[in-house]
Amino acid sequence: MTPVELSRTVLRAVRRAVDEGELSVVVPVRAVVTPPGPGGCGDYATNIALQLARSAGRPARQVAEILRPHLTRSEGVADVAITGPGFLNIRLGGGAGASLVREIQRRRDAYGHGDILAGQIVPLRIPYDIRAEVVADTLVRIVATQGGRAEVHHIHIHPSRAEPAGTEFSRAEPAGTDLSQAKTAGNDPSHAEPPRTKAPQADPPRPDRLHRPHPQTTTLRPTPAPEDPTPLGPDAARWALLHPAAHDRPRISADHLLQRESNPLFRVRYAHARTRALTRNAAALGCTGDPGDVPEDVPGGDELVGALAGYPAVLTQAALHRAPDRLARHLVTTADALLAFQHTVLPLGDEKPSAAHRARLALAEAAGTVLAGGLSLLGISAPDYL
Repeated sequence: MTPVELSRTVLRAVRRAVDEGELSVVVPVRAVVTPPGPGGCGDYATNIALQLARSAGRPARQVAEILRPHLTRSEGVADVAITGPGFLNIRLGGGAGASLVREIQRRRDAYGHGDILAGQIVPLRIPYDIRAEVVADTLVRIVATQGGRAEVHHIHIHPSRAEPAGTEFSRAEPAGTDLSQAKTAGNDPSHAEPPRTKAPQADPPRPDRLHRPHPQTTTLRPTPAPEDPTPLGPDAARWALLHPAAHDRPRISADHLLQRESNPLFRVRYAHARTRALTRNAAALGCTGDPGDVPEDVPGGDELVGALAGYPAVLTQAALHRAPDRLARHLVTTADALLAFQHTVLPLGDEKPSAAHRARLALAEAAGTVLAGGLSLLGISAPDYL
């Protein structure tokens, strides 16, 4: 069962509780399902009980107790535990890892894409600054994964003072940012336009979108880079600007070019290259990937499945919070799990390829798909050889 399928299972459990008169709530359109956090257990967790508590007029833990038996009886669910204030922790039956890999194989680069921003326009206001340009360019792609369309508008920030209240955005800029062009724009005051006296009027909302929150205009003003990052090259420069949170000052140094374990960008790209090497080496042994469950005692296996399962939620949060750094950090987590797992994939010595090896290979290849897709969203290349 994939996270998307489990989300639907959770909603069906809520609907059954409502139909049987145990809860009096409006069934939500979406249930968030993520890997368990600290103190959690099982394969996935959901906060649906906390989400429904206020409208149900009951404590969240009581709502969780009502939903628990409905979830437990669902096909593919082995056990449900309640932790904290009312989180439902779900342990799946056999085939959880295999279903996840099949989902990634089926959707490829579209894995993790959703529709929470379907049909919505997300206005992004940015100053003429190279880091803001790169962040906005990346958000155009991330917002698109959730069905939305980001529009980038430039504002002029006077160096002697903060942006005055009420300043409106200037003309929309086309999506897609080249680092050298961004640097030129950031140093050329002639690009700036005076603020408009009146903001453009938004189109009236369509009836089929009234249930979705209307995104507000976001002003992106991440902490500027202390120096010009373009000498690092496009990949390392983008990583240096995107990996830190917006309020953190990016570190511009040659460390981003080092092929060492201490360099997060190298680990992510190296992990992707390793997945491609595993496929090539397996083909030489006559072995191909076949989705299957990976035992819990395989080093890095659980961590890798959890990272892949959590990727859709990370993409959603990166889009909603306008935070591409969340995606960058999750790619590091995924890469670290893959690098710990890779040594178990291929047969050793005279060992013959088995079903276990094929299942591990399929999981590693799925990780490569996610790493390549995430790097692409950040505008960074994912070489097959490194």
